[in-house]
Amino acid sequence: MPAEQQSVPGVEQAIALGLTREEYALVIEKLDGREPNEVELAMFSLLWSEHCAYKHSKKLLRTLPTEGDAVFMGPGENAGAVKVGPAGGDLICAFKVESHNHPSAVEPFQGAATGVGGILRDIFAIGARPVAVLDALRFGEPTSERSRYLLDRAVAGIGHYGNSIGVPTIGGEVYFEAPYETNCLVNAMALGLANAGDMIRSAATGVGNPLILFGASTGRDGIGGASVLASAELGEADEDKRPTVQVGDPFEEKKLLECSLELLEKGLLVALQDLGAAGLTSSASEMASKGETGMDIDVAKVPLREPGMAPFEIMVSESQERMLCVCTPENVDEVIAITDKWLVHGTVIGSVTDTRKMRIFDGDELVGEMPVEALVDDCPLYDLAPAKSPTPLYPAPLATLAADASPRDSLLALVGSPNIASRLPLFEQYDPVVQSRTVRRPNTCDAAVLQLPDGSGLGVSIDCNGRRVAADPYRGTIEAALECAANLACAGAKPLGTTNNLNFGNPEKPEIAWQLTEAVRGLGEACRALDAPIVGGNVSLYNQGSAGPIYPTPVVGMVGALPDVTKAGNLGFQREGDLWGLAGWNAMPSLEASELAKLRGEALPDGLPEFDIDHVLRTQEAIREAVRCGDLSSAHDVAEGGCAVALVESCLAGGLGARFLGEPTAEATAPEVVDTILFGERPGAFIVSGSEEALERLAEKIPLDIFGEVGGQGIDFVVGSETFSVTLDELREAHDGLRPFFP
Repeated sequence: MPAEQQSVPGVEQAIALGLTREEYALVIEKLDGREPNEVELAMFSLLWSEHCAYKHSKKLLRTLPTEGDAVFMGPGENAGAVKVGPAGGDLICAFKVESHNHPSAVEPFQGAATGVGGILRDIFAIGARPVAVLDALRFGEPTSERSRYLLDRAVAGIGHYGNSIGVPTIGGEVYFEAPYETNCLVNAMALGLANAGDMIRSAATGVGNPLILFGASTGRDGIGGASVLASAELGEADEDKRPTVQVGDPFEEKKLLECSLELLEKGLLVALQDLGAAGLTSSASEMASKGETGMDIDVAKVPLREPGMAPFEIMVSESQERMLCVCTPENVDEVIAITDKWLVHGTVIGSVTDTRKMRIFDGDELVGEMPVEALVDDCPLYDLAPAKSPTPLYPAPLATLAADASPRDSLLALVGSPNIASRLPLFEQYDPVVQSRTVRRPNTCDAAVLQLPDGSGLGVSIDCNGRRVAADPYRGTIEAALECAANLACAGAKPLGTTNNLNFGNPEKPEIAWQLTEAVRGLGEACRALDAPIVGGNVSLYNQGSAGPIYPTPVVGMVGALPDVTKAGNLGFQREGDLWGLAGWNAMPSLEASELAKLRGEALPDGLPEFDIDHVLRTQEAIREAVRCGDLSSAHDVAEGGCAVALVESCLAGGLGARFLGEPTAEATAPEVVDTILFGERPGAFIVSGSEEALERLAEKIPLDIFGEVGGQGIDFVVGSETFSVTLDELREAHDGLRPFFP
């Protein structure tokens, strides 16, 4: 039966699948005046969803910098890539971050696990072997039973998949804030290494070339995930959406990975694409679009694990661990033989055509026919209507610390607070050293460090403080990028490229559109200043429910190069008798939107203090060079909790105490000034330690105040009129605040 004679679901079903009436009318126009049948509507609803089409963000994304000397592969492919290793070499690092937020809010173990599986496939789909995973997690306050459950199961899912497939989880970050109570965030970043000549793109070319599906068989899990979960707000009926969460198998993915890399190593493929969101619909259509070709697909040839699946179900299933490749006819037998060898049996399900149409068959019956351009390129892109909210979007947090608490009590409260407490209980669920490349694992350096074959290294960081972005989307996003670069500087790494995951609420609401617009503006400015262009990323919108939106959370992932991994920096103090100091600040920090302000229950300010980005970059360069030449025993950037908390972290990581001897000035006697000195936050500061000569050399380049000596088993503070001491044992006990959540 011709496609136009198939049953027509109609506009109401289209609306239920996420299309608007106007979009449905446009689909009819693209189909030359006829209404889409069941298969066609399913495919259009997914490819025109927010998750696949980026229809509320694509115009903004086009403003970001994407070109640079190190860029090898920019946005548009499964992952971006930069050149690494010695100059003139052909070693490439592929990397990308993606979200699995809505699935993780519904079923956290499988949502997080398949998020890791999906980002790993993005890496080996372009011919790179995955070598590392990082994660960026957001949950409601840990006092919430739901948040503790989501935390436990999401971390378990990440560990299960990464540990099982043999890819180390080398870093990451987690924040706990009330606005994430309904919508948790699970962002996963992966890196891979490849030689330039071994990499491949996803464009399907060569009319008549076979289309081969290999990997796991296709079932009903994940059907509609891109539209049902990822492109709409979550509500009270979240439990009903569990069938749209995919189920992952890391052991199947390991076979898929090795099979894909062998096929590429032997030069058997024309194109390769993973099946992620929207399944076969997205992967095949995007391959045809990039190759400016068409495709014929026979769903009757797709291996199924459930009987009686309808053609539309086969086309939109998001069953995991599947890949789609194009090869020439003479290579089919060898490709199939290799897929059989790895037990990921390949099947020819279609071919490349010159029609520029996606034609879907069920045996001899044509069940869908659509122009490729209409599916992939003609989804309407919307202009946002940004407007800053005249009233605060987020209520003040519940106070857990009195405003007049002593500096000692404030320090212990901060060190044990959920956003600052040691992340080791999480990282202990992961294997950080499998593959034997990890030089700096979590809690030993601000950035993770991987060794490359020639002895040079990669530094990797991922970060974003959503509360500060909520206070000021523009400056807060710049701070997020600068924080990643600061972490790299502490390792001795210079930024090469950036990936990002823009996690926001409903962009159709003016206040969220304003947050998104300002954040993208800040991200672009920061990446230009850092010379770290965007090579890829992801957008996750509609992260809000009846309680309101999440904090705007533009997660930034950054990769940098360091020439000698033996000189990678350390977070912790290394030598008793070293001097330590605070480097970088050329102005007083602020308590506005700080971690201390949160503990005191203070509302978010309307904006963050200005700072000199050029000064911050000069400071980072000086720190990076001091680490590289071996002058510094340790370097740690000042972030949440201010310089006092950063000092504590350096002491605990190294097992050595210190003295904090601030100069007694009249201004420093006021309690609020003492709190600002100790706990205020501002970009561009570092806790450094080393010999007196080394710190003097650094002080010639950037502001540096030496506050004391490293040594002992406690920290003695003298700041203005305040004098107090705290032992490392007390701090260690407080810092282990997350341990009860991981028995």
